[in-house]
Amino acid sequence: MRRILVALLLTVSAFAQSPRIEKIDPPNWWATMPAPMLLVQGENLTSAHFTLSDASLHINKLVISANGHYAQLWLSASPAHSQTIQINVRTPNGRTSSRYSFASRRSSSDSFAGFSSKDVMYLIMIDRFADGDSTNDGPDHAAELAKPRGWHGGDLRGITQHLDYLQQLGINTVWITPVYQNRGSQSYHGYGATDMYAVDDHFGTLADLKDLASALHARHMKLVLDTVPNHIGPNHPWVRDSPDPTWFHGTLEHHTIAQGDFAPLTDLHAPWRDQHNVTEGWFANTLPDLNQEDPAVARYLTQNSIWWIEQGGLDGLRIDTFPYVARPFWQSFHAQLHSLYPHLTTVGEVFNGDPTITSTFAGGVTRTGIDTGLDTPFDFPSYFALRDVFLKDAPMTKLADVLRLDNLYPHPERLVPFVGNHDTTRFLNDPATTPHTLELAFAILTTMRGMPQIYSGDEIAMRGGEDPDNRRDFPGGFVPAPGAVQNDAFNPSSRTPEQQQSFTALQTLLALRRSHPALQTGDEQLLHADQNVLVYVRTLHTPTQPSQRILVAINKAAQPSDTIVNIEATALEGAQQANTLYGSSEATLTTNTLTLHLAPQTAAIFDLK
Repeated sequence: MRRILVALLLTVSAFAQSPRIEKIDPPNWWATMPAPMLLVQGENLTSAHFTLSDASLHINKLVISANGHYAQLWLSASPAHSQTIQINVRTPNGRTSSRYSFASRRSSSDSFAGFSSKDVMYLIMIDRFADGDSTNDGPDHAAELAKPRGWHGGDLRGITQHLDYLQQLGINTVWITPVYQNRGSQSYHGYGATDMYAVDDHFGTLADLKDLASALHARHMKLVLDTVPNHIGPNHPWVRDSPDPTWFHGTLEHHTIAQGDFAPLTDLHAPWRDQHNVTEGWFANTLPDLNQEDPAVARYLTQNSIWWIEQGGLDGLRIDTFPYVARPFWQSFHAQLHSLYPHLTTVGEVFNGDPTITSTFAGGVTRTGIDTGLDTPFDFPSYFALRDVFLKDAPMTKLADVLRLDNLYPHPERLVPFVGNHDTTRFLNDPATTPHTLELAFAILTTMRGMPQIYSGDEIAMRGGEDPDNRRDFPGGFVPAPGAVQNDAFNPSSRTPEQQQSFTALQTLLALRRSHPALQTGDEQLLHADQNVLVYVRTLHTPTQPSQRILVAINKAAQPSDTIVNIEATALEGAQQANTLYGSSEATLTTNTLTLHLAPQTAAIFDLK
């Protein structure tokens, strides 16, 4: 009996020490793709020997963590055709294996369309838009709903179910916040990943993401996914057990705090002392900062974005906290993505109101360092100017001053202007501000150069202060509390008068934009700016048709304005007639003069012939 017990204990001990594979990132790859780096996570991988069942594939480099929990397998290539291979692991204490699939790539004509100034982008914070599947709300749903930073139940199916609403508004491009698994009581926002290769259970499944993408593409709409290469969440397993000590800038116990002043990064004379906390600090002092200078981290993050693009057939990426990652990574990242998806578009968050700073992160700009390759940054400078003009009574010349610096961007027409997003207070947060003021801001947003971005809820005059008050649930997307009156803003018959007023105003402006290509891709010429009045023209020249000239005039004053504009040697020279497209103001033309009779607090749009 004792011999049997000893033998049994030896067998159990050997089994406990035998290698195990628990997870592989990425979960799959594609034939003909660039050679992947597979991150194998498991147990007892120290001194492991890895082989592949396909003799044509080789492991060029193998890196195993000191504790035997991770192994980096740098493959020589991807196979020429789709197949499933066997990854074999052998150690002195045993062996194991795992199947790994290389799928066929999507057709190059299958999505990956990119976005441009012809489009209109709509930002959806998944958890706060619509609950389309109550089964993924979680057992403590009622308690979570009561928390301003809790999980409220919005999911991918909820978005798919309301695409009619978006199309009726005039949206054709949907930007959704990250879908990563976020294990944490206040991680509803998606920016604190605990697994970068899993859709969070609260949002649904990978199949739900694919269904959303397919439903959008069937309507000739586009999908842009939020991605976060800068950091992970504090609950990610790597924080306590990283694949390599070099994967982070600092540690949980010893790190610096991210600095939000980007000026030193754009200053050729700034010392590293003033720069390092931008690219190496932990965001909000809680989000572990990844070290993209490490080749394995850089490869992991680039592959991660490729994996999501290929899985969903994405048309673009919104890149979070863009300046917090050093430029060499972005150059390599974009070179890889653009070689695989030539039409895919990226837009980066550069939260700064100074065009001399924001523009340095745009692709094609090298005056302060390596070209990032970014297709465009968000137009934060015009955001701040629009807020100052309409909410703080700054002169219209402030917006004109921002537009004057468009020459700093290689492609100002690619910029993405907006009046609010999920990180800012709502435009209507000030009680003194009215939906009519928002309508004036929308009039500029939808007619100025670039691609307008609308934050979900602004079209129905939602209010809200600082985070999380600016992330209230979309009315109608969630089952109302017992006894509460349902305000379903998705349904015209259920909207309040104020909601309908704002919705109709934006819907009308977007329809106007859609029917006049000059408002999408035309040149922009600023004709007049003073304290209260802004006048500009969008002009589109075509080889086969007469030039299209759309004049936009905004008067934010409480009094009417008679504005006289000299049009000699401008895009309006030779115009003889002004046909009203929007508003009730009047415009008259003489040989060299445009006279605008603008009503108080009004937007006017004219088609000039």
